[in-house]
Amino acid sequence: MEKSEVKDLVRQRYGSIAVEGGNSGCCTASSSCCGSTASPQPADLSRRMGYSDAELAAVPEGANLGLGCGNPQGIADLKAGETVVDLGSGAGFDCFLAARQVGSRGRVIGVDMTQEMLRKARENAAKLGAGNVDFRLGEIEHLPVADNTVDAVISNCVVNLSPDKPQVFREAYRVLRPGGRIAISDVVNLAPLPGHLAADRDLLCGCVTGAAQAAQIERWLGDAGFVGIRVEIKPESREFIKDWAPGSGIEDFVVSAMITARKPKS
Repeated sequence: MEKSEVKDLVRQRYGSIAVEGGNSGCCTASSSCCGSTASPQPADLSRRMGYSDAELAAVPEGANLGLGCGNPQGIADLKAGETVVDLGSGAGFDCFLAARQVGSRGRVIGVDMTQEMLRKARENAAKLGAGNVDFRLGEIEHLPVADNTVDAVISNCVVNLSPDKPQVFREAYRVLRPGGRIAISDVVNLAPLPGHLAADRDLLCGCVTGAAQAAQIERWLGDAGFVGIRVEIKPESREFIKDWAPGSGIEDFVVSAMITARKPKS
């Protein structure tokens, strides 16, 4: 598919999730790749990804859609007063958790290309009274954020959806201050997908066919200028990834990973 076609497909799918609700991990419940099993609750999915009950209780109802493949909050090491950007912020779940950590002196910017998600996120922010969170319409390949203004870039299972991942990392590098860091949970590819899985459009939006190999991610981050690059594969994630497309065996081809790197101080 052309890059524009990929973006349109992803925008349509996640806009539908925002409006209709219901999800089964990264893969939507309406997708043919999800089979006919009942969709688990978002809170249950998030617990399997590493979120605590305290984190789940801290956000308004409707902010957690059960999307993602890990918990970037656990590796971001956010501090009071920092500025954070969330790539593909959805209904605001990770933004609201980050806002608690950076406090009133800090700031969180959520970027999403889906109008429906932005609307939902802003409604959730109003419920929470989160004055230090700002949601902006934009693509993660072209962030609506100024150069050298951010301390941390976080994301949860969104970079794999981009048709131009090297540009995503270049943009993250651009907006980070010297010494800033990225903390990303995403899926990585372990082995080439069989033809019938690679051609499945549902699995593109389901965070499977867009996954890159760990070595590719490391190379793209290095090319963008990052140092201290680490891609930590989480084999235990197979236990929930297999439910994204039951019976397909996708857990043998993709797995969740925690990706960290930093921008040099000088």
